[in-house]
Amino acid sequence: MVEVTIDRDSGFCFGVVNAIQSAERELKCTDELYCLGDLVHNNLEMERLKTLGLRTIRHEALTQLADRTVLLRAHGEPPSTYQLAQQNRIKIIDATCPVVLRLQRRIHQCYQETKNSRTQLVIYGKKGHAEVNGLVGQTNGTAIVIEKTEDLEMLDFHRDIVLFSQTTKSLDGFGEMVRLISQRLFPDVLFRFFDTICRQVANRLPNIQEFARCHDWVCFVAGKKSSNGKMLYEECKKANPHAVFITEVSEIKAPLPSGVRSVGVCGATSTPKWLMEEVAARIREVNAETGSLNH
Repeated sequence: MVEVTIDRDSGFCFGVVNAIQSAERELKCTDELYCLGDLVHNNLEMERLKTLGLRTIRHEALTQLADRTVLLRAHGEPPSTYQLAQQNRIKIIDATCPVVLRLQRRIHQCYQETKNSRTQLVIYGKKGHAEVNGLVGQTNGTAIVIEKTEDLEMLDFHRDIVLFSQTTKSLDGFGEMVRLISQRLFPDVLFRFFDTICRQVANRLPNIQEFARCHDWVCFVAGKKSSNGKMLYEECKKANPHAVFITEVSEIKAPLPSGVRSVGVCGATSTPKWLMEEVAARIREVNAETGSLNH
């Protein structure tokens, strides 16, 4: 008999839960609600919300809307989005994660304080990511985004530096950037850095590593677009080489390798609990028949 356990620490983070609840509340009152970008990086959850009336649009489409209601997702938006909405008489439902919102305000304040100096405002994050775009927007597009160690070549180590982080980056990665920048600074250069990583997300890493080690086999569930999912899965795979990445229940097929007695089901901050529950139920079902999982 195979024991299947769902990781209680996996699933939507607070910001995603808040954004989805905001969408659901609005859709109870109307059959037309637009969302700027995917509300959550999970295709199945987006399909569920679509059946309720949520329509996903790109930023380019925002210029064509007028007198409509648009929901802003947890990632946040730059000031230009709010300005455009006001011009087009668009009602905004702002579901920006409170953690992201506080970071936006801190970066904007830092920009106001340093914009007339030679200080470089730097953000450790994924280039092109929605949250990072919103953060850069707080600096009138002047912030430097560093994602990899090679990106440090964009910095001038003769000039003062202020470093922030995207809320969902890893603590280890941020620490490494701080160390490398510190090593290359010229004398008398001021370097300030602020750990602005969300602890609810950061704690997922050690928790999921421990969860993975406790099982013979691990089924990691996430959408293909989820950068958080890719990162967590890689760490999950390091902790347990018998970890597989799936996006939907139909990928679960017999048979499970012989000798597997415990299976753990976990996922990203964008993975709905209902999907992990369906995956767990399917694993139990196929193993009650012949017993297995291939991917």
